[in-house]
Amino acid sequence: MKIFHIPCLEDNYAHLIIDETTKEAAVVDPVEPEKIIEAAKQHGVNLTTVLTTHHHWDHAGGNEKIKEMVPGIKVYGGSLDNVKGCTHQVENGDKFSIGAHVNVLSLHTPCHTKGHISYYVTGKEGEDPAVFTGDTLFVTGCGKFFEGSAEQMYQSLCVTLGSLPQPTQVYCGHEYTVKNLLFALTVEPSNVKLQQKLAWAQNQQQAGLPTIPSTIEDELETNPFMRVDLPELQKLVGFNDPIEALREIRKRKDNWRG
Repeated sequence: MKIFHIPCLEDNYAHLIIDETTKEAAVVDPVEPEKIIEAAKQHGVNLTTVLTTHHHWDHAGGNEKIKEMVPGIKVYGGSLDNVKGCTHQVENGDKFSIGAHVNVLSLHTPCHTKGHISYYVTGKEGEDPAVFTGDTLFVTGCGKFFEGSAEQMYQSLCVTLGSLPQPTQVYCGHEYTVKNLLFALTVEPSNVKLQQKLAWAQNQQQAGLPTIPSTIEDELETNPFMRVDLPELQKLVGFNDPIEALREIRKRKDNWRG
């Protein structure tokens, strides 16, 4: 399994997932179809599948166009999310494959949208798994609670995604990392891992390089929204309940002007 990110729009990422044995490929959130098809050509792969994380236009807005450009392409999307161009609706726990060795597990991760799906993808033995988290989990951040509650985001981040194997590579939908790290340091100013990651991310940004992928392990060490079970973090935000702590951190982030 090989994964390549494709920058789209101002700060979006689409992702190309390739099964090396069959040269079959899937793309996550192909908002700019021309770029995706060009990337598929460069890698010499046959694009068969679209994985849509959620219905927002900057993720699902290319689906109709890519269906015109690649006749017969399958478009997966959450059953509760009314995804444009969807041909295959998925629910939590649904499984399918790409080519011979790439297996996909659909995880319902609601809150940002009510039908948001994260795709957990495994390849051959020995390869690290990956998860494509759209706008639910960002590097050191999470999506706004547009269609859900703090309870749902806690379940999505801390239970569903937080229980994935720690080496799982995290590919999110936007390049928001530096801002997210700056905010996270307002919550946990003495977190050394956060300080180190900020220095690294600023270097990446200056060099025009991405800050993805992260890992689940990394997020559990640096992402305040995934650390709300820790008593020391709860104390910092003045709540001794993980869901209330999560609600408070999201409220602060929504009002933060950085």
